[in-house]
Amino acid sequence: MAVTGKINSNTLKFIAMTVQKLKSFLDENNIKYVSVKHSNAYTAQEVAATAHVSGKEFAKTVIINRDGKQVMCVLPASYRVDFGQLKANLGSDNIELASEDEFKNSFPDCEVGAMPPFGNLYNMEVFVAEVLTHNKEIAFNAGTHTELIRMSFYDFERLVNPIVLRFSKKEVSMPGDPSERWLEDY
Repeated sequence: MAVTGKINSNTLKFIAMTVQKLKSFLDENNIKYVSVKHSNAYTAQEVAATAHVSGKEFAKTVIINRDGKQVMCVLPASYRVDFGQLKANLGSDNIELASEDEFKNSFPDCEVGAMPPFGNLYNMEVFVAEVLTHNKEIAFNAGTHTELIRMSFYDFERLVNPIVLRFSKKEVSMPGDPSERWLEDY
């Protein structure tokens, strides 16, 4: 359910339940985090810009079909999945981007496209781009297009236990962003 235009009371209740589920999970695990509300944003780069987070620190969630099974790939907003590298690292030729229609039912408590990178909460294997591990903190969608969570990468890794792989390539980002380190990636 994407939030567009007017927000009715049912939508507000849905958003509150979605965000609360994630916050409850983090609280139960004694995780320190910050919740940031922002105006509607739908792409990872838009969310990062709206919330004043570097594209390298904002962890976007991409759903991939791997041999008929959905898996979650988590990478910086300013990067894209390198399918050749992902195929080679996973030893699989049958890898493709999942459509929203294919994965929306896998995340019934999230707005489509705003899934947090906690595949473990949805019985989904999680792969994290190696470049994301260099961040002390990451931020990510909290299940809606209007709120994100910021927490330490260490805590995220401890809770999710993802498989770390090299499978991403840098996209063009905003010139002059001091947190972007172009030479590391090339």
